[in-house]
Amino acid sequence: MSFELNKLNYALDALAPFMSQETLEYHYGKHHQTYVNNLNNLLENNALKGKSLEEIVKESYGKDAPIFNNAAQHYNHIEFWNSMTSKGGKLTPKIEKVLTESFGSVDKFKEQIIAAGLGVFGSGWVWLAQNGDKLEIIKCPNAENPLIAGKTPILGCDVWEHSYYIDYRNRRADFLKAWFENLINWEYVESRLK
Repeated sequence: MSFELNKLNYALDALAPFMSQETLEYHYGKHHQTYVNNLNNLLENNALKGKSLEEIVKESYGKDAPIFNNAAQHYNHIEFWNSMTSKGGKLTPKIEKVLTESFGSVDKFKEQIIAAGLGVFGSGWVWLAQNGDKLEIIKCPNAENPLIAGKTPILGCDVWEHSYYIDYRNRRADFLKAWFENLINWEYVESRLK
């Protein structure tokens, strides 16, 4: 079984002006596609071939860095693309309730997840993850994600420079604010809750 680049739920220009078509052409069409190609090549004669993407991420972590990096980046990007929409920004009542219960208010959650994204040194991801019945914000370097700690990723944002440099240059804070306020598909995020 080979992995494929997932289909987007929107056109390449649908997230503009918050994420441009040019960014998606490079980030989705080139960066993400490269992770998929590399992963398929690395799995060709490997015992992990035929396992699910989540299994490969968990089983390769700390054991096979090239496979882990490409599998985790494929997984992370699928979640990133699926968690965005051109009609983003409107929280569902359930998400508003759980964020308020977990973080004190939606505004406090927004402050904390943006601060965490800004606090990732270099390249990485910021996640909202479910750990049992609790929600937490996790900063991850490079390709890491909550799966490796036995947690469920609910919402992830890519803070590698290729995610925002075309549109925001070095202004990661502006990117994170635009992502939070305009792009998040909260219905998808709600569907990830267990």
